[in-house]
Amino acid sequence: MNHFELRDGELHCEDVPLARIAEAVGTPVYVYSSATLERHFTVLRDALTGAGVRDPLIAYAVKANPNIAVIRTLARLGAGADVVSEGEVRRALAAGVPPERIVFSGVGKTEGEIAFALKAGVAEINVESEPELDLVNRVAQDLGVRAEIAIRVNPDVGAGGHDKISTGKADSKFGVSFSEAERLYAKASNLAGVRPVGVACHIGSQITDLAPMEEAFVKMRGLVQRLQSEGLRVERLDLGGGLGVPYFNQPEPPSPGDYAAMIARATSGLDVGLAFEPGRMIAANAGVLLSRVVHVHQRPDRRFLVLDAAMNDLLRPAMYDAYHDIRPVNPRGGEAQAYDVVGPVCETGDTFTRDRKLPPLARGDLVAFMTAGAYGAAMSSEYNSRPLVPEVLVKGGEFAVVRPRPSYDDMLARETPAPWL
Repeated sequence: MNHFELRDGELHCEDVPLARIAEAVGTPVYVYSSATLERHFTVLRDALTGAGVRDPLIAYAVKANPNIAVIRTLARLGAGADVVSEGEVRRALAAGVPPERIVFSGVGKTEGEIAFALKAGVAEINVESEPELDLVNRVAQDLGVRAEIAIRVNPDVGAGGHDKISTGKADSKFGVSFSEAERLYAKASNLAGVRPVGVACHIGSQITDLAPMEEAFVKMRGLVQRLQSEGLRVERLDLGGGLGVPYFNQPEPPSPGDYAAMIARATSGLDVGLAFEPGRMIAANAGVLLSRVVHVHQRPDRRFLVLDAAMNDLLRPAMYDAYHDIRPVNPRGGEAQAYDVVGPVCETGDTFTRDRKLPPLARGDLVAFMTAGAYGAAMSSEYNSRPLVPEVLVKGGEFAVVRPRPSYDDMLARETPAPWL
């Protein structure tokens, strides 16, 4: 469910007409609904607790949408943060996430990033290889602290909406194999600079079938039981994120209730805390990308709908062949027509969709790319020297610009000519 709906023939975000935001901020622009963010978090939390999961750590995956206002909206509800860089640690802290609710993941953490996280007091560092374990141990000893870590395990279970977002197969760069996990956990228990508190896994993103998740989680339950049988202390099992969302052309994903019931089955018999790292399922349907039609280019055999949004604003279609529903903000009557929807970037890949049936559209009309709150602004760039897309947060009848569009002077001022030029 989201809070974008037609009222009196005009698409609104909560109680704000999208056309009003376009008039005030310009296009393209991302628009986020506070009510949707809050609802998705609370529905997941309530489903987990209702299934018997005691005090789950729901660490919002900051990479999905790192806007500080979005993170703060969730932090006020008790969300933690799953982060993959020092920059994301800093964003989570700036948004008010307590450090003891921050989980630091990622395969290539630098010495400086690890030191920053330890000084900040994050809840745990998810270690993804033996060299990283040794690095965390050394950095922690240099700082005179003992790092709490989890060993991220690759369960060799593939899942996800695209190969590029499937992270749990044996050939993936993420985590260690089961054969390594027990040895590394035992090794970590004997190191002076680390204290292992648990194990973690994450098998992919945009997962719409619970079966591979359950397979992976049952494997993780077995690992926890083996570690405990060897006398090793395991306090937490981090099951990652990845539950899919409806992109309108795909089967309805499992409900949070079904997901929570599966978690309860897969982890039955374990007396450990559970952690989760949802990102897309919280943020995706909470945002749209609002764009304006530049013109309609009619050829004998094609009709191009040229928008002022481009692949640098929303990369997912070019990168993942991703589908986004496209809706007119002020729909008019008339028979639907087939359009190739494209942007102004100088790449053939700057094509959002081909032969999409849409209501009649003309120069100046506004359209909204739905389900764009996750991996939209987060992956945007200034390719073709186009300013970064701004972001707006709505709450009820109010809206605020939470990331302004930089001016061209702002863009140019970040660069300094070499002294010999």
